[in-house]
Amino acid sequence: MARYFLYGMFCHPPLLRVVLGRDASTTPARLPRHRVVRAPEGSCPLIVPAPAAQAEGLLIEASAEEAGRLDYLAGAFGLGPRTADVTDAAGAVRRARVHFPFATATAAAAQGPAFSLADWAARWGAATTRAAGEAMALHGRIDAGALARRWPMAMARAASALRAEAEDAPAGLRRSPAPGDIAVDSAAYPYAGFFAVEEAELRFRRFDGAMSAPVRRAGFVMSDAVTVLPYDPARDRVLVVEQFRAGPWMRGDPNPWTIEPVAGRIDPGEDAEQAARRETREEAGLELGRLEALPAHYPSPGAVTEFLYCYVGLADLPDEAAGIGGLDGEGEDIRGHLLDFAALMAAIEGGAVRNGPLILSALWLAGARERLRTG
Repeated sequence: MARYFLYGMFCHPPLLRVVLGRDASTTPARLPRHRVVRAPEGSCPLIVPAPAAQAEGLLIEASAEEAGRLDYLAGAFGLGPRTADVTDAAGAVRRARVHFPFATATAAAAQGPAFSLADWAARWGAATTRAAGEAMALHGRIDAGALARRWPMAMARAASALRAEAEDAPAGLRRSPAPGDIAVDSAAYPYAGFFAVEEAELRFRRFDGAMSAPVRRAGFVMSDAVTVLPYDPARDRVLVVEQFRAGPWMRGDPNPWTIEPVAGRIDPGEDAEQAARRETREEAGLELGRLEALPAHYPSPGAVTEFLYCYVGLADLPDEAAGIGGLDGEGEDIRGHLLDFAALMAAIEGGAVRNGPLILSALWLAGARERLRTG
């Protein structure tokens, strides 16, 4: 058995349960001359030297397998185990492994705000715990460095799943599911990167009341996303963007540059409207006014988990509004086009637009255009 001093997010019981695969018995402890500081964007906090402070944490006894699991997830955040003297609740000094940063924290990071487990748990706890479930399924299959590269998308997928669970699912026309209507016999993640592939053998409740025979299904597990069509009601024009897309290229389309609305994934910690405004700034350099929400939907529910929140965003679109946008760090090269509404509809009818969310947004705008222009 190995004794660990856990701090920061590893003191969150649901997360620790996922990492260890069991409920853990812990005792309070402190690491003298150190403090735990907050990291940006919900990442793992850092433990840094601080002569006059004491880092609060928990002691736990872990088996060799559990130690490997703890080190694996910590390693994805640039942390590795070293032994140190910690003080338990009774005041006794105990030797324990502590996950210290591989690299020395910068002076700015070391002076950062203190980590609050309660604040972190309220904002990031559920998504991190869910993402950790995906991560631990990859333990033994990929190393911690590969997990670090996949972690942002794992968090985005986790946030999407939590968003889906929290939203109303009106029945009415469709059936009202009940516990036991879906029975999963086995599940696996054969691939996890920018998106994940999940395979499951399951049975589902048939409309005659019986359970189906076992069926195997696979799906692309992606994060929720937004689309935005900026519209200037005074000038009756829209801004659309053009960029290279891998999907049409892999299909064999001779012209994989597509005309689209602004679009992008919803990052963990933001809602759909925040993502819509951020993506419009990044891709088109625009600040939006009021957002008009279109029906949110699954664009391809047979095999893709992606759920789209679509908007028409009111904006000022003078002649100089169209330019080149996108983030270099994400390999984006995006060109804006200003189109009169009539030209947009002509492009759709002529086949120049093959993007589903843009077609949906244009058809919605056709119905709302008079209201928006007079309003």
